[in-house]
Amino acid sequence: MASTTDGTTGHIHRPASSPPGRRRLGPVAMVVSFFGELLITVGLLLGLFVVYSLWWTNVVADRAADKQADKVRDSWAQESGGGDGAGGPVSFDSKNGIGFLHVPAMSGGEILVEKGTSNKVLNDGVAGYYTDPVKATLPTSGKEGNFSLAAHRDGHGAKFHGIHKIEKGDPIVFETKDTWYVYKVYGVLPETSKYNVDVLGKIPKESGRTKAGHYITLTTCTPVYTSKYRYIVWGELVRTEKVNDERTPPKELR
Repeated sequence: MASTTDGTTGHIHRPASSPPGRRRLGPVAMVVSFFGELLITVGLLLGLFVVYSLWWTNVVADRAADKQADKVRDSWAQESGGGDGAGGPVSFDSKNGIGFLHVPAMSGGEILVEKGTSNKVLNDGVAGYYTDPVKATLPTSGKEGNFSLAAHRDGHGAKFHGIHKIEKGDPIVFETKDTWYVYKVYGVLPETSKYNVDVLGKIPKESGRTKAGHYITLTTCTPVYTSKYRYIVWGELVRTEKVNDERTPPKELR
């Protein structure tokens, strides 16, 4: 209330104060804000990609490998137990797998071995034997040569992830339907060019061996999570052991 000139009272109307509005960003601040949100989005997408590459691909690959391994085990059981394959020759070129690799120093599990080293093969969580550029010599052939194998070190099953744990003197065992092939590690090459195919030769160069023999070679990418170089492990056959009815593993695996 306030007095007027005629002695009456009246209201004084004051303009209501407007509520504080949002401060408008300048051009530079808007650009910075946009790129900040963009970086957050990209970071989330990269995080999801890492999860997919290093975890989910392992899950999918392990499932595929287990399924294929079951087929191999079932076919062996049929051939041994009077099924459709009874009495017939064992196929070592099966698309489902030719046997199982056991490397206690690297992994406690078995690794299915298939033909070929393409990503299509290895992405199923298996190890593959080389057919190109140097053809592997299968131990089942009885011939001297090099049983050369490859597998992923990260993602898609990562079967050779722990290859760096293998040391000289460690056993490597290859299991087939009726024979255990027991190898002993004699050489390790932590890094070499991905184009160095001489390490896969029948007498693998740089391994220290100069005479023909029965060798095994494990290869994978290095450093971990890259494919810049190759990590190599060499072993030599020390003995074979027939598989009994219980499939009792050799002493190296007990």
